[in-house]
Amino acid sequence: MNEPVVSVDPIDLTPAQAWRKLREGNSRFVAGSTDHPNQDAMRRHSLVDKQHPFAVIFGCSDSRLAAEIIFDLGLGDVFVVRTAGHVIDAAALGSLEYSVAMLNVPLIVVLGHDSCGAVTATIDSVQTGKMPPGFIRDLVEHITPSVIAARRNGIHDVNTTVVEHVQQTTHRLVEQSRIISDAVEDGQTAVIGVTYRLAEGKAEMVSGFGVL
Repeated sequence: MNEPVVSVDPIDLTPAQAWRKLREGNSRFVAGSTDHPNQDAMRRHSLVDKQHPFAVIFGCSDSRLAAEIIFDLGLGDVFVVRTAGHVIDAAALGSLEYSVAMLNVPLIVVLGHDSCGAVTATIDSVQTGKMPPGFIRDLVEHITPSVIAARRNGIHDVNTTVVEHVQQTTHRLVEQSRIISDAVEDGQTAVIGVTYRLAEGKAEMVSGFGVL
């Protein structure tokens, strides 16, 4: 007699299982064989009164970096927070803490990408000493420590600086948020840094905190 198939609720996923689910979706996207899961009317109706995302994506606002598309996901799968250059501000940090404390999300992904305009603007500002106008200056000021850290390591190109910035952001999240750091320490959540290649469509992990 065959054993019944037991589905795993997203809230029961471990950080490692959540990351594997994202990797599998990205592999389908790269190969051009996407499933487009959880995008029908039944899924939409099932989420009216509840949500159980299995990961939170804290990514850059760049129009080429749509999380649900590059990881082949659907409605209710991921909780998404986006700012230009995945800059951490109070609203972003509060949103991430909400996903961990209230939604029990087992994985936080900091998602950066090559040819990032925010990182490019910051590199230009560091090189020229000129700050951009308006609140763009605030973005640049937040990214500057990552650019300086990259230059100390002999890194000057944009794409490798993006990797440094993603690594710095993962560290700052754990350092600045007691809610997130406690969840990582308890094994409830992991925080990883991922970079995305625009041409290939591939997402790769470059840093991490927690058990994977």
